[in-house]
Amino acid sequence: MTKLLSFLLLLLSGMANAQELNCTVTINAQKVGATNQKVFKTLQTSLNEFINKTNWTGEVYKPNEKINCSMSINVETFEADQVTATLQIQSSRTAFNSSYATPVFNFNDKNFNFRYTEFELLNFNPQTFDSNLISVIAFYAYIIIGMDQDTFSKNGGSVPFEIAQNVANVAQGSGYKGWSQNDGNQNRYFLITDMLSATFFPFRDAMFQYHFFGMDNMYRDSKIAKQKIILALAELKEIHDLRPNSLLMRVFFDTKTDEIVSVFSGGPKINMDDMIDNLNRISPLNSGKWINIKN
Repeated sequence: MTKLLSFLLLLLSGMANAQELNCTVTINAQKVGATNQKVFKTLQTSLNEFINKTNWTGEVYKPNEKINCSMSINVETFEADQVTATLQIQSSRTAFNSSYATPVFNFNDKNFNFRYTEFELLNFNPQTFDSNLISVIAFYAYIIIGMDQDTFSKNGGSVPFEIAQNVANVAQGSGYKGWSQNDGNQNRYFLITDMLSATFFPFRDAMFQYHFFGMDNMYRDSKIAKQKIILALAELKEIHDLRPNSLLMRVFFDTKTDEIVSVFSGGPKINMDDMIDNLNRISPLNSGKWINIKN
């Protein structure tokens, strides 16, 4: 809590100026007609500037350390100043000593509803709820940063996750969907609650093991790196045994399934029988892809 308070004070003071995110925001507003396109082009420009020029944590990121990510907004309806939409968030990072971008986070938020008036200023205050637009964007900025930091050190993203939880707590009384446990089990509330829950520590540890000892070592010894990834995937079975069909497991496999198939479909031969059996058990929805793993 002390670290979280220090970060919040630093954010409010505006002391640092090295931004963390290299984010591309796109808005698809085809469903709401040609007359409204200018409004959403303005919003798209404003969001790109807001996300990429905000220093979210107070930490100093060099240009090559910025986190590559994207947010794609699909507008469903626009009446007066009320917008109903969905939001697709993705992030990746480069595997060490390579040009390969390994996906880290992939999530679709189906309850992205907000009010927007063209040219309104976008400002974030972690202590107050000013608009659902700002709160949702800020929430996922911290999720992206936390997920990225978890891949470099064990539980490295705890402080960004705690700030994301603070954003969620502040927003809960707004009445907007997605912030409450009463809004279903695939929303922001459960995403951040599970991320910080001791029950799901194996998920965060698996993210670290998978990337730091697995993907980051592919250049050095791909056989050992693959074995480390197998061990990371085995950790996920702990979660499956306690909480089958959990949100974080779905997030992991939405993000990583295609990469896992690719990683284990070539290179030095290793025993993958237990891994494939494990994958079929913890992610049966992807069984049609697991059969494509060939060594």
